[in-house]
Amino acid sequence: MKLAFVATLFASLSLLAADEPKRPHIIGLSHIALYVHDLDKSRAFYKDFLGFDEPYSLTNKDGTLHLTWIKINDRQSIELFPEPATNTDRLYHVAVETDDAIGMRDYLAAHGVPVPDKAGKGKIGNLNYFIKDPDGHTVEIVQYAPDGWTMLNQGKFLPDTRISTNMPHMGILVGDLEAAKKFYEGILGFHETWRGTKNPAVLSWVHEQIPDGKGFFEFMLYSELPDADKRGKQHHFCLAAPDIEKARAILEQRAARIGYTKSLEIQTGVNRKRQLNVYDPDGTRVELMEPQTVNGIPAPPSTAPPPHPSSQPKN
Repeated sequence: MKLAFVATLFASLSLLAADEPKRPHIIGLSHIALYVHDLDKSRAFYKDFLGFDEPYSLTNKDGTLHLTWIKINDRQSIELFPEPATNTDRLYHVAVETDDAIGMRDYLAAHGVPVPDKAGKGKIGNLNYFIKDPDGHTVEIVQYAPDGWTMLNQGKFLPDTRISTNMPHMGILVGDLEAAKKFYEGILGFHETWRGTKNPAVLSWVHEQIPDGKGFFEFMLYSELPDADKRGKQHHFCLAAPDIEKARAILEQRAARIGYTKSLEIQTGVNRKRQLNVYDPDGTRVELMEPQTVNGIPAPPSTAPPPHPSSQPKN
């Protein structure tokens, strides 16, 4: 009897595992969405300074701007939203691209992640919806539909003035590394590729790569969460710059156009890659970085322990 019960139990578990939805692919970083205070100044920064184009926008019923896009490449962009309030976190959400938004919704629901009743089609024709990570960040799941504006505008709005053609990572503040890993690795399938620190006593960053592509999230670890209006250094995004010296020369020529007066200093990071940081009008950091290390040798990962936050994240 006991053997029969065990056999039945294992058979039932196997059937449950077989019935559980499989995770669809997460194939890329789609976009970062930012709240901006002065749209004209933000447009000048991203278009006249960084050289990107603005392919399309959406307006509210009263004709005011709801959202505008800054295009990096055919699959990546920066979304700019008018701020709902001043002195707040500039980060609205981050977004990853999947090849099956409906399947991903079912998969997330099966793993206890709160999801909407269905994967709706947005105003520009893509399937999308939002979920929350353990730190309260909004994460958009998006699938580009063939008849959506993203795919219909392939090859368009890609001027030679672009300072970069790829966004390799986005940075988000993380207070509880273990909880974040359970969500991003355990459920979404991300995997760690590197961790680093400026202070050997405590860990600063963890790189978590998407499961089916090359992009990654950079977890910006903290002991104390910065005030909402001072998170622009941590809540950032990176633009690949194959030749950082050339990129700086271009930006130096354009700086006067928009009155950009901050330093354009090239530094070598802890990861041994040369980088140059610029800041948009709301203080969000844009990290221009060379893809390769200065000596071709990868930087060793840190063995420092993660910080222990003194308080829970506040969003």
